[in-house]
Amino acid sequence: MAVIHNTSLHPTKLELLTSWLPSRPWYRGGAGEPKPAKAGGFRLDDPQGEVGIEFIVVTDASGPDPATYLVPLTYRGAPLAGAEHALVGTMEHGVLGRRWAYDGCHDPVLLDRLAALIEGRAQAQDQNISDVPDREVVASHTGEGPILTDFVTTDDQDGTQLTTPHGTTLRLHRVLRPAPDGPLPPSPGVTGQVTGSWQLPDGTRARGVFAVLHGGPGVNL
Repeated sequence: MAVIHNTSLHPTKLELLTSWLPSRPWYRGGAGEPKPAKAGGFRLDDPQGEVGIEFIVVTDASGPDPATYLVPLTYRGAPLAGAEHALVGTMEHGVLGRRWAYDGCHDPVLLDRLAALIEGRAQAQDQNISDVPDREVVASHTGEGPILTDFVTTDDQDGTQLTTPHGTTLRLHRVLRPAPDGPLPPSPGVTGQVTGSWQLPDGTRARGVFAVLHGGPGVNL
């Protein structure tokens, strides 16, 4: 299990995101500097214990309307070869030293663990406490066979699309929208889904879809 250290980070994750978010095509903010505030999230464990995996939910109120973003990040003790374009920034960790933070949609370890979560082989973990499952994160999978993760990652104005040559498409909802109260069954054509919760600016809880999977081995689209 990943160990959550109660220590310092310089710069902080939110400070890194302040400069990184405006570079994303799905960013909804205005011309001013973002003011991201932590609204939720969860972690996944790397079985090798080398890579930190965190899905951060932040709310930014700097634009005309507040927007809530899903930001998957990985934290590494050394640069990830070939992923210079996905580097969010570096931080000095009070226990682990220098950490390289990456957009997790370009990190094979996060993609493998996200597939394991959807398939039911991994459990979402609490964002802030070691060895505590996050029961608010719910994953489902109705596709046949394992999810192949040789993804090509593309950002657009609505989110991040991960596609494989095998017909699998994994869509991450970068801009989160609260869903109506009650269960969140997958939409027609969806073979996998991850849903979760976050805190709204007024202090209430919202729930919505984080990621959806279409297709996969043995599935015709």
